[in-house]
Amino acid sequence: MSRTVNDFNLACGILPQGRWNAITDVPGVRVGHCTLRDRDVNTGVTAILPHSGNLFRRKVGAASHVINGFGKSTGLVQIDELGTIETPILLTNTLSVGTCATALIRDAISRNPDIGRSTSTVNPVVGECNDGPLNDIQALAVTEDHARAALEAAQDGPVAQGSVGAGTGMTCFGFKGGIGSSSRRIELDGTEHHVGVLVLTNFGNAGDLVLPDGRRPGPEMAEPPVKAQEKGSIIIVLATDAPLEHRQLNRVAKRAGAGLARLGSFWGHGSGDIAIAFTTANAVDHDSAADILDMRVLNENRIDLLFRAAAEATQEAVLNSMLSADSFVGRDGRTRVSLADVLRG
Repeated sequence: MSRTVNDFNLACGILPQGRWNAITDVPGVRVGHCTLRDRDVNTGVTAILPHSGNLFRRKVGAASHVINGFGKSTGLVQIDELGTIETPILLTNTLSVGTCATALIRDAISRNPDIGRSTSTVNPVVGECNDGPLNDIQALAVTEDHARAALEAAQDGPVAQGSVGAGTGMTCFGFKGGIGSSSRRIELDGTEHHVGVLVLTNFGNAGDLVLPDGRRPGPEMAEPPVKAQEKGSIIIVLATDAPLEHRQLNRVAKRAGAGLARLGSFWGHGSGDIAIAFTTANAVDHDSAADILDMRVLNENRIDLLFRAAAEATQEAVLNSMLSADSFVGRDGRTRVSLADVLRG
């Protein structure tokens, strides 16, 4: 079972958590991992599925926000132009983006043989972080089969966190990083909704981490954090079942940055910090013949509730990624200690 902030009395914010305290608290969302650990190879793939149906035929409303753009993700341009996502989201290491994109394209074509022939092509969405310090990234170990395995493993309920899937070889604030998730419950017009976040954490200088209780734990540092360059990255995937349109999703995605700032991050020159947000409430029918479509939209005067949820869940998901990860020995014997071990003394 994943260790979380709940085990260390490190509450982030004031909104209540969802049942699983994970992105899967948003109904229909599923997560799967494929983990590769073989001597110097420490990497993998994580899949996020907005729903269990055919995403190309039934797209979800979406937006992205680039906090700092030192990244190699794919699919963001079309998300922000058309406001939809039409494939699962895959997370992996920097040099495996193309492989995962091809796997998503093949998967979409197998379900929709008309792609690129009698209908449009497909926009695969892949996010990445550089796990090179702990993984032999030049081995190009991730294959299309690994991407498919992550897709096939996707399920609802509790989410495995820490050194799993795409998070296997990641580092966060000098500690072992990886996959983390969290969620918040909110009420709109008397109905319960959720905001869920899943992060791939590979950012932050050792010594910069600030816990919710004000402590600043840090592993042994090679140089003072004030002199260190911030070269890490984070991918934030935010899901909700609240009815938001594209512009509102973009506004909520921006608030994920507030969660990072609470932790001590300043989004350095060499960091790739990207948030992708989607809603399951406003599906877009690829084959609709209607000229005008109905869409429910959140009253903008209520959006602060989602801003708060995005910031709190992002902060907590990052901490969960570190607390769930055990101390780790990676490529060439490089080590990363677990934040949980440090807090336990």
